[in-house]
Amino acid sequence: MFLTAVSYTGYEYMMGKQDSQGKVSGDDGTTALDEMSSKYKDEFNGVESQNGKTNVLLLGVDQRNDETPRSDTIMVAQYDEEGNVAKVASIMRDTYVRIPGHDYNKINAAFALGGPELMRQTIKENFGVDVEYYSIVDFNGFTQIVDTLAPSGVEVDIEKNMQYKSGDTNIDLQQGTHELDGEELLGYARYRSDSQGDFGRVQRQQEVLKLLKEEAVSFNGVMKAPRLLGSLQPYIDTNFSSGKILDLGKDLIFNPLDDIETFSLPEEGNVWNERKEYPIGLVLAHNEEESAKAIQEFLE
Repeated sequence: MFLTAVSYTGYEYMMGKQDSQGKVSGDDGTTALDEMSSKYKDEFNGVESQNGKTNVLLLGVDQRNDETPRSDTIMVAQYDEEGNVAKVASIMRDTYVRIPGHDYNKINAAFALGGPELMRQTIKENFGVDVEYYSIVDFNGFTQIVDTLAPSGVEVDIEKNMQYKSGDTNIDLQQGTHELDGEELLGYARYRSDSQGDFGRVQRQQEVLKLLKEEAVSFNGVMKAPRLLGSLQPYIDTNFSSGKILDLGKDLIFNPLDDIETFSLPEEGNVWNERKEYPIGLVLAHNEEESAKAIQEFLE
């Protein structure tokens, strides 16, 4: 039985890895994230939490050919192993902050200027929250997660028609309950072309996280875990060690989370639009002390 389980796990992992490598690799077998990962790991100076909780910087990036990747999704995730509690704090990409060494700008500029380490420094300096690990997910990896976990799609109650087209992005979703595949669910999570803007997008991203959590902890999700890990490798850059990933995965499989607590920054009562000089443009301004206090209380 043990040998069968090991063989199954190894086979599924390699099949997932082989499938995704064929989709994203260049002629030399490398991917865009492969080229960045070693530098990011060497530069990242994560700080271990002193309260027994694991803090992770989650970044969703849109990598287009040789362009500098943009971080449209910025989250601080926390897992309390002892209390079996997961929290996710989303930081809107247009939040106006001071980037160490670069003056004030939108927070998503920190990634373009200095990768996950500068993003870590920016969050620490502005909000008093530090992280030990980072995980960068290419948006193509997101679609791979969804299509591997839920080949028939993920059921979503879409509150309104959503249409947006620009370059390679084409979002066309209809109001109602639908089974969305990976590309469609990505469009749902990224859509912000309405009056809610980033506020609505962050809410949908948090909703999607919870939906994927339900898929992952289901029996079928657990059985697909080895193939999922293999298929995601080309799309993810992280400083997690294999041992740490296995430890966290084991805990979450045997002690599945009931829910994921969520928080958004800036909060609706502490945010206003301001227009800055070109090239910064429109930003989300906020009372910095209030923002720092709010996210620290959420993650305490």
